[in-house]
Amino acid sequence: MITRSLPYEGLLHELVEHNGVLYLGGIVPEDAGLDMTGQADDVLRQMKTLLEGAGSDLSRVLQVTIFVADLADKAAFNQVWKRYFPADHLPARAAVGVADLGPGIKLELTAIAARR
Repeated sequence: MITRSLPYEGLLHELVEHNGVLYLGGIVPEDAGLDMTGQADDVLRQMKTLLEGAGSDLSRVLQVTIFVADLADKAAFNQVWKRYFPADHLPARAAVGVADLGPGIKLELTAIAARR
């Protein structure tokens, strides 16, 4: 099993592997001062980096859940999404509006991907 811990005092792992499936959880922007476009690029870049570090890549992503503080920001998120996920590989996806993700945080995502 692969795990990569976050600095949250041992409360969770940002990536866990089980039977060839990678589970990524709780990816938030590193800079909460960015607009939605910047935050979206940040979290998707982090997801790409985590997957590559675990022997996978974006083409192996099966499902993504996006938690959005303001559903009006979905259009801006989708513009960035298209740069990371071409039309010939679109994972299953859900977007959920939430009341609060933390100061300045506009989105958080989780994902499931296959290893190579």
